[in-house]
Amino acid sequence: MVYTEAGEFLLLNRVRPPHFWQSVTGSLLPGESPRAAALRELREETGLIGTAAIVDLHQSRLFPIKPAWRARYRPGVCFNREHWFSLRLPGRRRIRLAADEHSGCRWLPAEAAARLTGSWTNRDAIRLLAGGYACG
Repeated sequence: MVYTEAGEFLLLNRVRPPHFWQSVTGSLLPGESPRAAALRELREETGLIGTAAIVDLHQSRLFPIKPAWRARYRPGVCFNREHWFSLRLPGRRRIRLAADEHSGCRWLPAEAAARLTGSWTNRDAIRLLAGGYACG
């Protein structure tokens, strides 16, 4: 989850499915740690480099993969485990989108971002970072 000190959260609009807003996401490559994957996906999807500033929130969620997305995974894979990381920035940064994955981006206040995202895990992470509720 990328956000600013002013409490604006970055959401990306996926190309497929259209009109699906979410944070930076991705899958682990073989042998890759969740932290390394988070840094790689951050760079690939936004052009940002998080290095030491990325924070492991020590939260993860297991959720069913929607049928529309299952073709991206090995046959029989029906669940995903998401690991939460955050990058807090002093202010908005220019985002360089991966055009094959995202068609746009927005910086939004926490509640507006929570309402727009199509991901319940993103909603929970936004609210956790904004101080809206205690997790775990």
